[in-house]
Amino acid sequence: MKRPVIWQAAAHLLAYPDERFWRRLPLIKDAAEPYFAEFLSLAAELGPGELAAHYVETFDLDRRCCLYLTYYTDGDTRRRGESLTALKRRYRAAGWELVDDELPDFLPVVLEFAALDPSGAALLQEHRVGLELLLAALSGRGSPYAHVIGAVCGALPPLTAAQRATARRLAAGGPPAETVGRYR
Repeated sequence: MKRPVIWQAAAHLLAYPDERFWRRLPLIKDAAEPYFAEFLSLAAELGPGELAAHYVETFDLDRRCCLYLTYYTDGDTRRRGESLTALKRRYRAAGWELVDDELPDFLPVVLEFAALDPSGAALLQEHRVGLELLLAALSGRGSPYAHVIGAVCGALPPLTAAQRATARRLAAGGPPAETVGRYR
């Protein structure tokens, strides 16, 4: 029963740290502190301004710390559009409609789905390699968000040998890219 709590809390902790984020922290602390104690402590030390600046610097300016899961497997290719459409179909099949204009592969959206729908765990597992790459990038930066992704990964089955090999390949070469429409 702890996985849905971890995933729901992580969905909130990975949202932009605005006023709503700070108002929700006491609830997250009550429900899931054992899994996120280190992040919660570091967030409190940084405070609203510094954490917001770190969030932007980390998730908006560093492609290795992308919160859009299909980026890791599809990169900036046409195939990513197909993957996003397939995700929307999966959400609809489970009775979900995205409320905001957020992309369906945005990690907080996927985590919330996983927390509330049994098929969500499989979706997270399918993107396990991307989660590991994100964890490695955040850990390499010394980001407090590494603790959040670490808790998410810790609630999933361990990486398979094939997933480890894919992660190594993607870490070395990066996600796929297309040059369609670009001049050489």
